[in-house]
Amino acid sequence: MSLTQHLVIFAKAPRLGTVKSRLAADVGEVEARRIYRQMTDRTIRPLTRDTRWQTYLAVTPDRHALSGFGWSLPKLARLPQGGGDLGDRLGHIHRDLAPGPVVFIGTDLPDINSERVARAFKALGDHDAVLGPASDGGYWLIGFKRRPRILDVFNNIRWSSAHTMKDTIGNIEADKKYNSRIKLLEQLDDIDDIASYQKFQKRYLGR
Repeated sequence: MSLTQHLVIFAKAPRLGTVKSRLAADVGEVEARRIYRQMTDRTIRPLTRDTRWQTYLAVTPDRHALSGFGWSLPKLARLPQGGGDLGDRLGHIHRDLAPGPVVFIGTDLPDINSERVARAFKALGDHDAVLGPASDGGYWLIGFKRRPRILDVFNNIRWSSAHTMKDTIGNIEADKKYNSRIKLLEQLDDIDDIASYQKFQKRYLGR
């Protein structure tokens, strides 16, 4: 019997002044929140409809995990992210999910689609981990086979820096006993600031 594939989408509750701070510096907090909601909806709806995996929405702060964010989204399993830094939050969901490969993504990547997620899961057939690099040194996707064991790889990572992916790969490769195999996908970039949003508008909205 094949194991369930788990897709976990990490998201923030869209509270004014807490999302897309770099973008908000140029467009204002209200518009930044509107854009964040737009991107979240654009990410979640098509991926939730795909039956090749079970989709979860992992929300922070935890009290918003079951609240629906205050706007209409598809019905899907929701998880609290828990406390700590991003590594702590990724780590406990990674460990606690039911058996089966897991892929994590965020909500602000205009190029994400079902086929890219499917390629990530396919890579986990003969790799222990898969990462999608971003030009800023981070990654837009990370996933794990989770067999024969759960890799503990999210400690001591310099998040939101040019070192994020390098630190993560270093953690994966640190345990020489298992000689973990890593697959890198194509490089993609998310919407962080006014320049990346304007690029998105031109490519996808014709503006």
